[in-house]
Amino acid sequence: MHDLITHLISWYAASLETGGYPLVILLMAIESSIIPVPSELVIPFAAYQAHLHGNMSVVGVVIAGAVGSWIGATVMYWVSRVAGRPFVLRYGRYFFISADKVQQAENWASEYGVFGVFASRLLPVVRHLIGIPAGIVRLNFTQYSIQTVLGSAVWCAVLAAVGVVAGQDQQLINGDMKSITLWISGGVILIFTLYYFFVHRQLKQKK
Repeated sequence: MHDLITHLISWYAASLETGGYPLVILLMAIESSIIPVPSELVIPFAAYQAHLHGNMSVVGVVIAGAVGSWIGATVMYWVSRVAGRPFVLRYGRYFFISADKVQQAENWASEYGVFGVFASRLLPVVRHLIGIPAGIVRLNFTQYSIQTVLGSAVWCAVLAAVGVVAGQDQQLINGDMKSITLWISGGVILIFTLYYFFVHRQLKQKK
């Protein structure tokens, strides 16, 4: 596991050197579409690299993350708007989008409307699915885009700050498994806590 993590970090660091902002945009676009690449890994490390080496800026990483999120969310919106709910339900399972997840996203959108688009960018699971119900119900695309960009910018800014702070942990940088496990465990607990209290429990009550 240690070697795998070390290789992944080395690969991403090298890729950022050549890929820069476009790589961040690409990964975040994927994260906001049908393939849930974890933004919790993409943005923090890119922000720390920017802080450490100066080849990118932390603000630039946040902007790139928000732009990428908007691109991926836009694809989800228009596919759902053009193809419709039956298409999503029929083929979504091939991309890890179950009917239950679609229903949860629809409940969320129905309950919170346009503000739900903004809030969803700060929460797991719903974040990369909100474009489906937004497209199906033909939510105003301008409003959808504005809320997506704002929510994504806030989320990326939080992750960037975490990345810069985590980067000061020398044990983490040196690949100490105890430190790595501590940071990952803390992140997982926080994410699932947010999901449970702000998404899962709310949507269960609406069924």
